[in-house]
Amino acid sequence: MKHTEAIRKLKENGYKSTAKREDILTFFMDADGYRTAKDLIQYLEPTYEGISFDTVYRNLHLFDEVGILETTELNGEKHFRISCTHHHHHHFICKDCGKTKEIDVCPMNEVQNTLANYLIEGHKFEIYGLCPACKSA
Repeated sequence: MKHTEAIRKLKENGYKSTAKREDILTFFMDADGYRTAKDLIQYLEPTYEGISFDTVYRNLHLFDEVGILETTELNGEKHFRISCTHHHHHHFICKDCGKTKEIDVCPMNEVQNTLANYLIEGHKFEIYGLCPACKSA
């Protein structure tokens, strides 16, 4: 997702584009993979001294709600990354550094055959482990 597309999504949903939200977008646009709220606070703290977890979580929830960010849970903590909107795919997620690798294979064809009489409304498929850099460290 591009920066301008994210701002457009905010405005379409009735939210303002503030300097803080712009900085949050920049953080996630530059991030390589999933990041935590704590990572974001450390990034914002020099500019917004005393920024609260509440403010950060409200914005993270908003960005997730309007489709700018996607979330996952790693090691019992919520992690966020910029949404991938260019094509349908899934992710391998490194449990140490949060980096992701796209997986173009989707298990839903097999699942749909197994659940032929069910209405499937959505799915999420993630694989967790260690990336090559973290594995060799």
